[in-house]
Amino acid sequence: MKIGMISFAHMHAFSYTKHLLADPEVEITAIWDEDEERGLKMAKTFNCQYVENLDRLLELDLQAVVVCSENKKHKEHVIAAARAGKHILCEKPIATEVEDAKEMINVCEEFGVILQVAYPVRFAPAIQRVRELICSGAIGEVVAINGTNHGQMPGGWFIEKELSGGGAATDHIVHVMDLIRWILNDEVKNVYAELDTRFYSIDVEDCGIVTLELESGVIVSIDPSWSRPKTFPTWGDVLLEFVGTKGTLSVDAFKQHSTYYNDSEGKVQHLSWADDMDKGLIDDFLQCIRIKGSPSITGEDGLRTLEVVKAAYESDKLKKVISLNRI
Repeated sequence: MKIGMISFAHMHAFSYTKHLLADPEVEITAIWDEDEERGLKMAKTFNCQYVENLDRLLELDLQAVVVCSENKKHKEHVIAAARAGKHILCEKPIATEVEDAKEMINVCEEFGVILQVAYPVRFAPAIQRVRELICSGAIGEVVAINGTNHGQMPGGWFIEKELSGGGAATDHIVHVMDLIRWILNDEVKNVYAELDTRFYSIDVEDCGIVTLELESGVIVSIDPSWSRPKTFPTWGDVLLEFVGTKGTLSVDAFKQHSTYYNDSEGKVQHLSWADDMDKGLIDDFLQCIRIKGSPSITGEDGLRTLEVVKAAYESDKLKKVISLNRI
């Protein structure tokens, strides 16, 4: 199977490429990147060709592409790939605007290509076990959820609103929201959010609290802040606590790690020994292509989480609850 990489702007592209190449039936045929220096470096790293023109890459005999460009550019790159007949794995968030996401989904459907959105945390073994327990009724009916996705401030284009669409709220709400939708099979009804910039001198928000009411009546709070210092042993966390009528269930998606006191680099690190969630995502995408199946994480999944993000920004701006009225 021949795969093309569209941009290494997002750091996840390196991990995805590594796992693609771990499959003996997969070839990374070419890389395109708007940043020629970065593209050439990655092509050398992964022993493939760098293509200067995106249209030329899409003319190659590729079965699929992985889009890891800046958030704002997802729409352009996904639509171009769909029209070229390539299956697509798109980094999250699916887009920066709801209407863009809808157009991307429609074009992919029109051209009959797979559109999968990259939410790898679904493939963390601890998260999968939590879903099994909740679906089995182990803690009764879920009535409330508290979630956090704390991370380090990534800098670069992530803090340029024109390219990213926003700050910590854009970057981190979507992961937690995708897990909640997947585990509970529920949608968001109402959103109230307060966002701010407290940790860094940047033009986008770096902290906040988002409170949600799901259609089932479940109450959810999410802290999506960039609050981890640069000296923290890992990039951040994904923590969820489910409160049920029969018990409470807590999960740390990255708990399975060893602590490494790295004197040579002068830092402490958390080294994961759990199954790699990025590998799970890539294996799932490849299997979907092989069997010509429906993606486990769809464009609509990406759309629904983006709707929550945009509602959070509107709520913060207007200082009121925003209702998501879907037709």
